[in-house]
Amino acid sequence: QVQLVESGGGLVQPGGSLRLSCAVSGCTFSMITLSWYRQSPGKERELVATIISGGGSTKYADSVKGRFTISRDNAKNTVYLQMNRLKPEDTAVYYCKTFWRKEYWGQGTQVTVSS
Repeated sequence: QVQLVESGGGLVQPGGSLRLSCAVSGCTFSMITLSWYRQSPGKERELVATIISGGGSTKYADSVKGRFTISRDNAKNTVYLQMNRLKPEDTAVYYCKTFWRKEYWGQGTQVTVSS
């Protein structure tokens, strides 16, 4: 059974930084593509960033390009989302997701950007 466990969320002031982590178990980590999504109240879940298996190429939503960085540590079976220059509109529950025969989601971690 694949499990994804996010951590690292919290309350931060505008302009601040947070690093989210997602620990993955139950699959061959180096072979999976991983994504971070977010969802704010009343809005649809939004794809934030993706990191591909193998070469590790990345893709970002336009709203976070230049501020967020997705990375992976295959030795630790963990994917990260470094979030800099945070804005109030980044406030959301952040989820990591992967596909290993089917889709798997983590439970989410709350990020609140507020002064």
